[in-house]
Amino acid sequence: MTFSLLARDPETGAIGGAAATGSLCVGGWVLRGSLAGGMSASQGMAPSTFWGEDVLDLMASGHNAKKAIEAVTGPDSGRAQRQLAALPLEGPGAVFTGAENTPTRAERVFDGGVAAGNMLAGPEVIEALVDGFLAATGSFSERLLAGLRAADSAGSDSRGLMSAALLVLSPSHAPLTLRVDYAEDPLDALGELHTRATTGDYGKWARQVPALENPERTYEG
Repeated sequence: MTFSLLARDPETGAIGGAAATGSLCVGGWVLRGSLAGGMSASQGMAPSTFWGEDVLDLMASGHNAKKAIEAVTGPDSGRAQRQLAALPLEGPGAVFTGAENTPTRAERVFDGGVAAGNMLAGPEVIEALVDGFLAATGSFSERLLAGLRAADSAGSDSRGLMSAALLVLSPSHAPLTLRVDYAEDPLDALGELHTRATTGDYGKWARQVPALENPERTYEG
């Protein structure tokens, strides 16, 4: 029903996630992030938003991604209908994919990131998602968007797409959290929203608000 990508940007210290689906409101359902814990993507036939928050708390407390996912998914009797990807601030990511999620299901852990999906046109969608991100140029957020576009071109969600989202957290700037809850072409809409949010007066303002590395920053015009 969804494909998602979680990644770290070693050059800036940022962490980010991008997701798209053939249903509504993917940003609200799937992506979670914390500069204390990392990134998560909770999705599937019956996704648990609790999973996404709980796995971040466990990684923030010192669990690696694999152990955190095992601790979250193991006690849940409905886990066969859910999928969870997690990426800590350091170390490899991990994925759990329940067997009752609609095929095609796929996942890939790579250096600095993790990708997962279900109800895909084919396993090549996740390969394209990762390869598109790794091959892209530009800012971290632009490369995440490039991954979504590559996955869409490789077959996408088997139903097509209705919504898309991007979440980037950095110690040096305010969160970039963009959601297209419904559109005929959500990736185009997300790309346009990204441009508006990162350029012009809004982009200038957003770069001057408080951030983890400078919580007392003020706007200078």
